[in-house]
Amino acid sequence: MKKILMLGGSAQQIIAIETAKRLGLYTVLCDYLPDNPGQYHSDKFYLASTTDMDLMLNIAIDEAVDYVLAYASDPAAPTAAYIAEKLNLPTNPYKSVEILCNKDLFRSFLRNNGYNTPRSFATSGYDEGSFQFDLSYPIIVKPVDSSGSKGATVLKNGDSIKDAIDFALSFSRGHKVIVEEYIEKKHPYLIGGDIFVSDGEIVLWGLMNCHRDNNVNPLVPVGKSYPPALEKEDLQLVKNTLQKLVSDLGIRFGPMNVELIVDANNRVFPIDIGPRSGGNMIPDLLGMIFETDLVELSVRCAMGEQIGEIVSEGRPYFSTLNLHSDRKGTFVRIDIDPEIDSFIVRKVIYKQNGDEVERFVNASHSIGVFFFHFPDRTAMIHYMNNMNRYIKIVLKGDV
Repeated sequence: MKKILMLGGSAQQIIAIETAKRLGLYTVLCDYLPDNPGQYHSDKFYLASTTDMDLMLNIAIDEAVDYVLAYASDPAAPTAAYIAEKLNLPTNPYKSVEILCNKDLFRSFLRNNGYNTPRSFATSGYDEGSFQFDLSYPIIVKPVDSSGSKGATVLKNGDSIKDAIDFALSFSRGHKVIVEEYIEKKHPYLIGGDIFVSDGEIVLWGLMNCHRDNNVNPLVPVGKSYPPALEKEDLQLVKNTLQKLVSDLGIRFGPMNVELIVDANNRVFPIDIGPRSGGNMIPDLLGMIFETDLVELSVRCAMGEQIGEIVSEGRPYFSTLNLHSDRKGTFVRIDIDPEIDSFIVRKVIYKQNGDEVERFVNASHSIGVFFFHFPDRTAMIHYMNNMNRYIKIVLKGDV
């Protein structure tokens, strides 16, 4: 039986473990958290950090694995590529994966290869006496090596830049942050989602609208909707940019999580491109839209298989809502207005009555995910922009 090394056993990664087993693979899981749920689904488990590349390589050698996959994980993606290159297993180039997982390296790559990118600089801390700053406000400060908007802050002036840098550093594994000019978007929504690459070509365009909730954190997506609200010409510019990135980086296969902005001058700015599937169940949403099992495709690509043709046009008016709270407290229930209930096609809830919830300041604070299918674009945009009126998180003390 062939073996696959799975890097990460969170709740959202279980589906990849189960898919690998369904495809006849023996699953070896590594995760540094002793309470990770994936260990109860894998064939073998190691309590070990997936960012320790040499340790992971030794485990891969000891287990004689045939494949390696870091499903939906930024921190573990370079490790997977490192192991696969060392053992001559199917992989994308380690150097390219490392660039995509480090915002500082990615900004340098964009500048050096003629892409639009905000002016920026990296720093390991704030020293008032020597701190150099020549960017125009507003600016955004974020860790170079985290995802899900963890540690990110938008500043309109310099009064809180030290606090913003310290906050970002608290989320950085490498103790480094990037400070960059904030790009104003032309369209109502930042463009995000997943694309899928096969043999160096993008074969699935899962580009969607990224919805935000300004009552909690305007940087953290609270949902996605399809199709994207882009003009035809701008959509083609986005596609051209992404295909050029894939080619320039030598990406051969697999999913990529993307965020891009088109500004008022019709310039496409790649903001974040991750060499992995998106979180918040984006592959599940795209599975509904394109009627394709993207998790299975990810596993098969890690196995070195070529994938067949994917339907190029998705079914419209699907969306998700990342359930979230605007304050910390004890979870009681979710109240759903009957008006919107008929559009819900799937409910995934992570919390039970009595569980503690956090104020939604990054993606890890999600309470669950609801999936919707609306009859038309007007209904989709209306409900997505007014979800707080129709779906309410009830905490202890509210009742």
